[in-house]
Order: sequence, then structure tokens, then C-alpha cells
Amino acid sequence: MNNLLKELFKKRKINSVEELDESEKKDFDRWERILSKKELNLGDVKNFCQSQLKNIESQWKNLDNGAVKNERLIIAHTIYKTLSDLIESPLEERVALENYLRQLLETKNV
Repeated sequence: MNNLLKELFKKRKINSVEELDESEKKDFDRWERILSKKELNLGDVKNFCQSQLKNIESQWKNLDNGAVKNERLIIAHTIYKTLSDLIESPLEERVALENYLRQLLETKNV
């Protein structure tokens, strides 16, 4: 268990995770997962970009948006989409290369 969580348990006189109710256990598990993670990986960044894109796209549905807000949303969407595409491009290149090599293997003139 993370040292901060240990201190919190001690301060609140909690001896074990088993003493927590279901809601508290969910929070504890989430906190433990966050605190135990050393650094972000590419998948984390990809998931973050995807969630931001969905958020921006849902905000576009608001007909009360002003021009300035829409302009900021467009800029933010462009940035997150570019990052997402950069993350995906090596995978897409690999898939394209694998498909090309498979086609070469299937032809008789290799």
C-alpha cells in the first residue's frame, strides 16, 4: 500500500481495507492504482486524447456556443486529433506493411 494511503488509514484509525464500505473500496482501489503507476505510457496518452476528442465533439452539439468558444474547440480538437494520429501512425504503417508482405507471399512471382 502507498505510504500516503497508509498514513491516511492510520489517521482515520482504519486497520484494513476490509473495514471500508463498497464506495470507499472503489475510491481506495482507484487511488492505489493512480499512486502505484510510475509514469504514463503511450496508451494512457492515447486514451486521454480520445476522451478529450469525445468531450470536444459533445460540446459542439451545444447551439449556444459563441464564435470564440467554437474557435477554441476547433483548435483543441485539431491538437488532440493530431496527437492521436501520431500515436496511431506507426501501427497503421505496420499493418500496411504486413498486408503488403502477405500479398507478396501469395503471389507466385516473389
